[in-house]
Amino acid sequence: MTGTERIARWAPGDHILWRYRGHAPDLDGCTVHICRPVTVVQDTEDLLAVWMAPGTECVKPVLADGSPVHLEPLATRYTAPRTLTRDRWFGAGVLKLARPRDPWSVWLFWESGWRFKSWYVNLEEPRTRWAGGVDSEDHFLDISVYPDRSWLWRDEDEFAQAQLDGLMDAAKAERVREAGRAAVASIQRWQAPFSSGWEHWRPDPSWTVPRLPSDWAGRGEGRPAA
Repeated sequence: MTGTERIARWAPGDHILWRYRGHAPDLDGCTVHICRPVTVVQDTEDLLAVWMAPGTECVKPVLADGSPVHLEPLATRYTAPRTLTRDRWFGAGVLKLARPRDPWSVWLFWESGWRFKSWYVNLEEPRTRWAGGVDSEDHFLDISVYPDRSWLWRDEDEFAQAQLDGLMDAAKAERVREAGRAAVASIQRWQAPFSSGWEHWRPDPSWTVPRLPSDWAGRGEGRPAA
């Protein structure tokens, strides 16, 4: 992409895919292990915001017998045989916010009746943008942030196990930790998006739930995403 090429932007209400590549191996011949259809809320040079509506049909990995991955003991959670399945997103919807080049995205969760619950910092590879959405790679380690501005690390056991299983080398693990420390510094300073009032946002009632396309695993040429 040249410096003068204009980056295509999505309009509010557009349907795109928010996807995560698997670490290894490919499942069912597919490098994408998680696919979630979402609705664009905002797409600017500073922020991509999308809404995943309740009941959205998604693709996710499960154990070979169809059991949820989180039920597998930690020691074999990343080595036990898996497959991909389609399922519906349970519970309330999720608002996802991603700033350019940040190695994380911030998700907002609500209880029923739009009672705000928490922010969730999902440490991940900076997203690549393609014609139909954005792709990333999850980095296992996460952070929960609460309305009283308290926070805590999440999934540190899975982060450690992924390293033991060879899914992440020491250098990459340190980069993820550094990204986490940078996110914590932003939380402690109460910077955007935590201070931006997104917890008061509500979806347009005219929006429909995006459908999971039959070619959800296909992709175009990626480029850095906003």
